[in-house]
Amino acid sequence: MMFKAIAATLALTAPHALAIDDATRQLGRETAARAIDYLRAHQDETTGAWAHNPEGPNLPAITGLVVSGMLKDPRIDARDEDVARALSYILSMQQPDGGIYDVILPNYNTSICLSALAAAQTPEATNAMSRGRSFLLGLQYHEGGEWDAEAPDFNEPVDQAHPYYGGVGYGRHGRPDLSNLSFFLQAMHDTGVSADDPAVQRAMVFLSRTQMLDETNDMPYADGSTQGGFIYATVPNRESIDGRVGQSQAGELEETLDDGTNVSRLRAYGSMTYAGFKSLIFADLERDDPRVVGAARWIREHYTVDENPGLGDDGLYYYYLTMARALSAWGEDELAPASASQPINWRADLIATLASLQNEDGGFTIRSSRWMEDNEVLVTAYALLALQEALGR
Repeated sequence: MMFKAIAATLALTAPHALAIDDATRQLGRETAARAIDYLRAHQDETTGAWAHNPEGPNLPAITGLVVSGMLKDPRIDARDEDVARALSYILSMQQPDGGIYDVILPNYNTSICLSALAAAQTPEATNAMSRGRSFLLGLQYHEGGEWDAEAPDFNEPVDQAHPYYGGVGYGRHGRPDLSNLSFFLQAMHDTGVSADDPAVQRAMVFLSRTQMLDETNDMPYADGSTQGGFIYATVPNRESIDGRVGQSQAGELEETLDDGTNVSRLRAYGSMTYAGFKSLIFADLERDDPRVVGAARWIREHYTVDENPGLGDDGLYYYYLTMARALSAWGEDELAPASASQPINWRADLIATLASLQNEDGGFTIRSSRWMEDNEVLVTAYALLALQEALGR
């Protein structure tokens, strides 16, 4: 609705977006090709997996990320020898309950692997994808769940008033968070689930409660906040459910409320804001919806490829991936950040940045050890996917 008026108001999107030039596109293709060569060289010969741990447990999600990145290359399909071996590994990790995991982190692993299977488009992948999606739907907190039976340490009713409602965590137990919900919604989107599906609509409740926007967030930690960006979770742990204090990995900041008073509020930060923004787009919200407007404004005010805003180098490659996926879903090439004197082509900006971070062997420079980003295969998979989104394929 009224796209031009919204763009002018937010100054997020420039009115005449241009595609990346031929030189930048070539740089992106060459950087992606070197990343793929690096990943091929680091595939486990025995299992076909990436980052395989012979002693276990394993994270098939890493293999799923690599496969998704490789299958976005127009020269590669599921018949590629390395991809076919990796897909066989992913399928071998599917459990009787339909999840694709090895003991730990069932939502994280299953969600990412479903996106890879959706890209593969083989009959075996489609069958496994259907079972995996049913498994994921059973992990979402809502009034119809059997949480007292499945999680004996958590026996509260999860109605819409509960801070867990609509969220998904790493597995069936424990508090939900936006990162896991984002991967869950990416899997739903990639496997063809409609934005009208009850699971997506339930997720919108949790999304609203992780957005620092008083207008649409009914939690006390967002009172008076106009940031528009997203935080990590509605509570830091199970013991804090009643307090409803929220959690941000980026700490707090001082906000000035409408009445002029200054208060400490949880700080919205880069990777979660792009994860939330992408999820709002997947839910088919109108562009003038206050949640979309608020997130777009935060992006305009904090756009950068130099760091993960609020966290510096922590989670940097994950940030690049969520940013690329969100802005690709938004559908415009150019942004008009508050800090820039002229519009910026985010695709070209990201391609140049990732190319500068690539090592001679095709892997990517480690910038932080937090959230497993000291694993060069993982950060290379993130970077490859971000490059493919920036290239528009």
